[in-house]
Amino acid sequence: MKTFPALLALLLVAVAAEAVCAAGLIPTPEFAGHPIPTAEHPDPVARLPLRDWLDVAAMAGGIALASYFALRRRTRRGLFLLAVVSLVWLGFWRKGCICPIGAIQNVTLALFDRSYAVPAAAVVMFVLPLLATLFFGRTFCAAVCPLGAVQELAAVRPIRVPVWLDHALGLLAYVYLGAAVLFAATGSAFVICRYDPFVGLFRLSAGLNMLILSGALLVLGMFVGRPYCRYLCPYGAILGWLAHLSRRHVRIPPEECIQCRLCEESCPYGAIREPTVTPPAGKLRRGRRRLVVALGLLPVLIAAGAMLGRRLQAPLASVHPTVQLAERLWLESRGLVEGSTEASEAFRNSGRPPESLYAEARTLSHRIGLAGGWLGAWVGLVFGGKLIHLAIRRRRTGYQPDPARCVACGRCFWYCPGEQARRGWIAGIAQKSAATTNEPLGG
Repeated sequence: MKTFPALLALLLVAVAAEAVCAAGLIPTPEFAGHPIPTAEHPDPVARLPLRDWLDVAAMAGGIALASYFALRRRTRRGLFLLAVVSLVWLGFWRKGCICPIGAIQNVTLALFDRSYAVPAAAVVMFVLPLLATLFFGRTFCAAVCPLGAVQELAAVRPIRVPVWLDHALGLLAYVYLGAAVLFAATGSAFVICRYDPFVGLFRLSAGLNMLILSGALLVLGMFVGRPYCRYLCPYGAILGWLAHLSRRHVRIPPEECIQCRLCEESCPYGAIREPTVTPPAGKLRRGRRRLVVALGLLPVLIAAGAMLGRRLQAPLASVHPTVQLAERLWLESRGLVEGSTEASEAFRNSGRPPESLYAEARTLSHRIGLAGGWLGAWVGLVFGGKLIHLAIRRRRTGYQPDPARCVACGRCFWYCPGEQARRGWIAGIAQKSAATTNEPLGG
């Protein structure tokens, strides 16, 4: 068990390395037989396929059912069966597309490129879970998202991740979100779709590298609950923010918490927060000092991140196809590389002067460099915000789910004595509990 944090970090670093490839820091690997999704520019007046709207309807119905199962019926069984259906429909049948996670890039590109017409179904897919989260918490993650569903089904022997490691790895999703927005906004790449760990599995056409990535995450997911959702999913990072504003959340006990700690032991996602106690005066003063230091560090981290991100102009710009072509053409013209590529040959045959391509590449590189500064500032804000979050003390009288981390899976329902009494699983007090809650016993 002592080697588990190191093993977990190594496996997640391997996953993150796939995303780093998209940043141009490592040569992009060849995925033989794996179709790489690319940005498309559809006709804005073209008629959308009926199946896309069927997917939208299925997602809306799934979110409604998941919210009902999690908040009203409080049934883990219903959520589990719904996850299986979602995995079959939105995962293997629809091959993971379209999905709200990848739609982050469609919406971003549409905001920064007026010539790009984002499909209406993609916009609805992107917005629908966000609105649902504002009202019901992360019930979309509970049993509707196919990426979450496949990991939920794989979590057969989950163990708890150390708190310090859980907090540290959780920052990766926010960094990934910022990078994905940058590359989409500049028209460089759709990295979320390109390096989706499960889309190749859903399409049954993944190359060896993608199969290794999918397999590693699934094996890791047997012991670490939802590693992609918790540490890499950019859409999950957005849902986590909105969940703090949600009107309703999953409740662990149906009534009063008796602090048996069974829910804390049953949660594989580290989403249960224990009751707080009033600390001694000395500890309170130290906590206030930490908060003051964290607030003072915030602008420093933002400025340092912006400066560092600005210096990453060259590697970030090298992801853009136009910059890549200009670099290749320049190397070929000076004999620094042998042969030519299809792209460079096509450019020469077009009759366009290379100087115009170089000028366009310089403009794009400067623009991406500025975006890199914003990305660095975002990363600094994320790290500073985490320090402030950890320094703030919150009061809790019972065990409560963390809205940002809880995916409403319903595992804690099975273990809560109050829930067992409400359902009649504990003899002698079931009738009293049912009369108090005035609700039918769910199944």
